[in-house]
Amino acid sequence: MEYKDYYKSLGVSKRASADDIRKAFRKLAREYHPDVSGNKPGAEDKFKEINEAYEVIGDPDKRQKYDSLGSNWQQGAGFRPPPGWQGRGAGRSHPDFDLGGTGFSDFFEQFFSGERGHSPFGGGRQRQARGNDVQADLMVTLEEVASGSFRSITVKDRGGSGAPQPFKVKIPKGVADGQKLRLAGKGEMGHGASTAGDLFLIVRYARHPDFKVKNGNLLFDLPLA
Repeated sequence: MEYKDYYKSLGVSKRASADDIRKAFRKLAREYHPDVSGNKPGAEDKFKEINEAYEVIGDPDKRQKYDSLGSNWQQGAGFRPPPGWQGRGAGRSHPDFDLGGTGFSDFFEQFFSGERGHSPFGGGRQRQARGNDVQADLMVTLEEVASGSFRSITVKDRGGSGAPQPFKVKIPKGVADGQKLRLAGKGEMGHGASTAGDLFLIVRYARHPDFKVKNGNLLFDLPLA
């Protein structure tokens, strides 16, 4: 698993104040927001990266936990969680589902997805032969929520053919943060002739540089001279 340096993602030091982190996020979010960046190469991945970073170090509790990793981390793919971290996060990633660059990284899922109030993967076998249900976060912009949209998702090799299976998911207009979108039969394959499990996508609002949502209302902080 690759370690994620969230401070580097936002271009701030580890001693940065909460205000500095917020300003850095807003600047980058405006630059890489899908409505601004258009088809700029790498913009979608960068937008996801800065949202994930701000989700962690922009929150005091998550930042403290992240900082507590301290010298226990090693840069690169050889990162292993320090003692005491087992079971804090999601538990495991799921390499068979490609959410078009809008899911969260394995690092986030391992350490911080449990902080969002759900377990991103699970469901277990509801019957002995039925395929497992699978859950995953799906990051959406406020613009997508306001107008409704479609997202392309690829499920890799569900039937053993080796061929990825792309399909589109409808993002309903006005969908709520944390709402589950159920895709029947798109989870893990069952054994033999048994039915496949379901795929549940948990909607997560991407942070917006100017607006935020609270109790279904769109809020904007207007600076006063």
